Amino acid sequence: MDRWTEMELLVQASERGSLSRAAESLNMSNAAASRHLASLEARIGARLMRRGTRGLCLTEAGERFYQSCKSVLADIKDAEAAASATVLNPTGTLRVTASLSFSVQHIAPLLKEYTARYPNVRVVVEVSNRYHDLIDNNIDVAIRTREFERDSSVTIRRLAATRRILAASPGYLDAYGAPGAIEDLASRPLLLYTYANSPNELNFRRGEETRSLRVQGLLESNDGQVLRAAALSGMGILVQPKYILYEDLVAGRLVSVLDDWDLPQLAVNIAFQSRRHMSAKVRTFIDFLVAHFERMDYQRKWTAFDHGAGTRRPILPESICAKSHTYAKGPLNIRS
Repeated sequence: MDRWTEMELLVQASERGSLSRAAESLNMSNAAASRHLASLEARIGARLMRRGTRGLCLTEAGERFYQSCKSVLADIKDAEAAASATVLNPTGTLRVTASLSFSVQHIAPLLKEYTARYPNVRVVVEVSNRYHDLIDNNIDVAIRTREFERDSSVTIRRLAATRRILAASPGYLDAYGAPGAIEDLASRPLLLYTYANSPNELNFRRGEETRSLRVQGLLESNDGQVLRAAALSGMGILVQPKYILYEDLVAGRLVSVLDDWDLPQLAVNIAFQSRRHMSAKVRTFIDFLVAHFERMDYQRKWTAFDHGAGTRRPILPESICAKSHTYAKGPLNIRS
């Protein structure tokens, strides 16, 4: 028998003076109530209730047990209420990790609104372009650009897909012109991300046509913001995910080149520890981030082709021509 139900039944029967009224309050039959009381008395080894002139009343042993049960049930209800309050008002420290580019552009700007909504959550952002083990490093939420996690205890939720593009500043294009073909990149100053899969090999697709090109970087860095700053200064052509460069493209600070060719896309995912009951701080942050990405329509913006590549015209967000793509097969471990 369920000990919780047995204790509730004893308390209700004592306070209502009737086993049938106690059964009704607990939504059970009279026969079931009798079985629960009999089971409780058998386990305790003592008679807990007796019939008096005014109905059921507690024996001496029953009175002592009743007081203990009432205290235990009150503690459990208080614990449940506290847990429910935590769900509605999450508390504690939330540890988030992402690359510098993603942290600066897509996490930091949201934290004021998130913490205003959930003031009892303290956020710690661990900036890293390397992927750290979530459990060993006590990480609650990680933003990663790969299709799946090797650790089966980690769950991923898709935020968006993003193209990787080549782009340069208008000043660079004024001085040297835009490359007209993939092969032209071999003689251009390239700005390459060293944490990419095979950073010195670019694999292009245009329809059914595919091309691969070995390249050497004039500048190589393990951080996308270093490459972005170099490109803005006119140093050369960079290869980066569009989520890093989108605002620069919109403002005309950078211009995409060879945009009729497509590099392998990246999946931008949220990774978090798999738990049967997710903490409120993690659940609210993930839901908050997903809702923001949907509201901003990043999936469409970051996967659109920027037609007219090599021109000086900035991208107009409302006029971007969206185009569907297939995702590259296998893991994508590029960590821009």
